[in-house]
Amino acid sequence: GALRVTQHPGELQVTAGDTVALECQVEVAESEALLRMEWVRAGRLGVLCATRLHFGTPLPLFPCPRRAPGVRLAWHPPRATLSLPQVQGNDSGLYLCRVTLEI
Repeated sequence: GALRVTQHPGELQVTAGDTVALECQVEVAESEALLRMEWVRAGRLGVLCATRLHFGTPLPLFPCPRRAPGVRLAWHPPRATLSLPQVQGNDSGLYLCRVTLEI
C-alpha cells in the first residue's frame, strides 16, 4: 500500500524514573509525502504529541504540548521517536503512533 506503520517495542516494562523511547517506523510509496503524525495515549490524555512533516525531512527533537510536559518527539526518516522522561506508574498504558498520509 501507500503507507505502512510499525511500532517498536510491542511491549515494554521499565522502572520508575527511567526515560523511555518509543519508536515508530513509517514506510510510504512516495518519498516526498506529507504526513500527519500523532502519538496517542489510549484512554487517558488522548493525543500527546502531533505534527505535520515531510517524509524525507528530518525533524530534530522538539517538545510536545503542555499536556505532556517533558515529552519530546524526533523524526529521522523513516523512524520517529517519542521520548518520555522519568516515567512513573501512572504513565503506564497503551501508546499508539498514528500516521495519516495527507493529500
